Amino acid sequence: MRILGIDPGLRNTGWGVIACDNGRLHHIANGAIQPMPDLDDANRLRIIFEGLGNVIAEHKPDQAVIEQIFVAKSAGSALRLGMARGAGLLVCGVNGLSVGEVSARAVKKAVTGTGAADKKQVQEMVTRLLAVTAKNADAADALAIAIAASNGAGKLLDVRVGSNEGRAVGGLSAAIAAALVRDDAGNGGKI
Repeated sequence: MRILGIDPGLRNTGWGVIACDNGRLHHIANGAIQPMPDLDDANRLRIIFEGLGNVIAEHKPDQAVIEQIFVAKSAGSALRLGMARGAGLLVCGVNGLSVGEVSARAVKKAVTGTGAADKKQVQEMVTRLLAVTAKNADAADALAIAIAASNGAGKLLDVRVGSNEGRAVGGLSAAIAAALVRDDAGNGGKI
């Protein structure tokens, strides 16, 4: 089974494809989609969508997994991260891939044995487990996400075309709501 891991971001969207055969992990490919920083958000999202679409067409994963959104420092940051995550979910749905989501803590625990691992520890374990050095930190994170999914971490979302699309946005909606409540409390309820 081939698994596509996605680490979403408007500046860098990491991706990694692994194969899991009889309990053994094999590296297929990895990389990052890095839209030009001077582009507007719409064009960055288009580049992410097209780039992930090319990855899916070339490497033909059986399923995908994306990092679960976390409540960022502000509602604006959460919304921007959510846009990149949405582009990843959309391209998977359009291509008929089921998508799982996994929290950053669950990824760290699955790959290193502790949910408190730092980025360097995660990258080192990805290198050990797959016998490859990822192209950059975002690609290493995406490979770690795929590894975690191969170990059963995360939950399955059904974002395929024709499925119940409402189930795919639960994590994003909750994260945005929490960020908005926190921002609202910090500014006395004024928008």
